[in-house]
Amino acid sequence: MDAEVHKVGPVLDASSSKDEQQSILSILDSNKSVILDLSGCTYVSSAGLRVMLYAYKVAAANGLCVYLVGVSKEVREVMSITGFEHFFKYFDTVEDCRNQIG
Repeated sequence: MDAEVHKVGPVLDASSSKDEQQSILSILDSNKSVILDLSGCTYVSSAGLRVMLYAYKVAAANGLCVYLVGVSKEVREVMSITGFEHFFKYFDTVEDCRNQIG
């Protein structure tokens, strides 16, 4: 499967969500799945969660996927509480992700 990596900044919140969403959608628009590298991201707000959920919905509608890589314990906890964790597949590294998705 063809997938492109998008490295998310240290904070995914209202101030960064618009730019992050545009970058993610441009990958999906090129008919590629997205590997969201969150290894450097320590905080995700509700606006950031909306970006990820919207990316998931757009990807699913087009037969694509959004994979999450390097999700911190804190971010994973927020996703668990909100129920968002069930929408995504998680990997420790980009290499692990690429090896498993083919």
